[in-house]
Amino acid sequence: MTTEERTHGLRRFFERLTASEEELDAEELQRDSRKCGAVPATQCHRGQVVSVSGRLRTVAYTPRTNLPTLEADLYDGSDVVTLVFLGRRSIVGIEPGRQLTARGRIAIRDERKVIYNPYYELEAPR
Repeated sequence: MTTEERTHGLRRFFERLTASEEELDAEELQRDSRKCGAVPATQCHRGQVVSVSGRLRTVAYTPRTNLPTLEADLYDGSDVVTLVFLGRRSIVGIEPGRQLTARGRIAIRDERKVIYNPYYELEAPR
């Protein structure tokens, strides 16, 4: 092992030692997302068909005049993609804290990344 490798290893050790729980969680989510071949949310662009993977932060039923909508914020450690399920009040398994992979076309709504009616796979609860 070279001196440079040892220095980098020590630097990385101290960074992890002093990192907040939130930073460590974000790193873990990014690592898991890469493992399953998902696109990092920060690299998603309008019109692109992507697979994103992460943890649901919030799930909210939004009553609209014509169409009920269930919205879930998926965080992959780098950014958030909002999953919008049109015509749904609830979906079994779509709940805060749940890990999932979603696939669909990225849209932009109110300057936020959105996937409407995504295909999704729930991860087994940990």
